[in-house]
Amino acid sequence: MKALFSELRGAIVSTLVLAVVCSGIYPVVVWGIAQVVFHDKANGSLIVDASGTKRGSSLLAQGFSSDKYFIPRTSAAGNGYDGTSSSGSNLGPTSKKLVNGTVKGTILAATQPGGPFQPGPNVVDYDGLKLRIIGYCDQNGIPYQLIQDGKPVDPKTFKDAKGDYDQVKLINAFNDDAKPESKPLTVVAGTPVPADAVTASGSGLDPHISPANAALQAPRVAKTRNITLEKVKELIAANTDKADLGIFGDAGVNVLKLNLALDAIK
Repeated sequence: MKALFSELRGAIVSTLVLAVVCSGIYPVVVWGIAQVVFHDKANGSLIVDASGTKRGSSLLAQGFSSDKYFIPRTSAAGNGYDGTSSSGSNLGPTSKKLVNGTVKGTILAATQPGGPFQPGPNVVDYDGLKLRIIGYCDQNGIPYQLIQDGKPVDPKTFKDAKGDYDQVKLINAFNDDAKPESKPLTVVAGTPVPADAVTASGSGLDPHISPANAALQAPRVAKTRNITLEKVKELIAANTDKADLGIFGDAGVNVLKLNLALDAIK
C-alpha cells in the first residue's frame, strides 16, 4: 500500500509540474516573445488608419465591387468574393464545371393549397471561368469575342432586353457539346487575362492579386477616380509585397492596402 501511494504521489506531482510548465509558463514565454519581436503579426497583422480605426487584416481579403476599387480574387464558391467561403473548390483544370459553370432549377410554391410545387426558372449554380472572363473584360474595358464553331457570335444573342447578359443562357451554351460535329460557345479575350483574375486561391481568402492583374485594373480605377494612371501605378508598386527572401513565391499586390491608399488621396 505504501508503495502504491508513493507511485501515485509521483504521478500527481509530475502531472502538476508538467501542467504548470506546458500550460502556463511555456505559453506565457512564447506569447511574451511574440509580443516583443513580432507584435503586429502576433496580433493579426491588423491595418490601422490615421484615426486609429482597424480597417482589416493584411492577411485577409475584403469584398470590393465598385469600379473605383481594385477587385480581389474570387472565392471558392464562385460568383465573386465571399469572406465566408474559406476553402478551395477542389475543382481541377480539366473540370467542366470549373471552366463552363453550371445551372440548377428552382422550385416555386404550389399554385394552390395542397397542390404540387411548380418548377421555377433555372439560376446560376456556379459561374465558371468563361463567365468570369466576360465579367472581368467588361469591367476593365478589355475587348473579347464569343466564338462558336470557329466563328464570332454576336453578344446580343445572349443579352436580355436591358442589354445585360443572360448568364444562364451563356452557361448552357458553354456546356452545349451534345453534337460531336459542333463546338460549344467559348470566349477569347483580346488581352491575356491573368489566372488569378478568374480563379480562387486555395483558401479563397487570398489578400493579393498579381501585378499583371492590378495593371489591367489600373486604367479603370484611374478613370473612375479622375486621377492619373501614373499615380495609380505608384500606389500599386508601394503596396506590392515582394517574394519572400526575393526567391520564394511571387510578388503580390495587397488589395486592401492598395484600396485604402487610394481612399487616402485628398
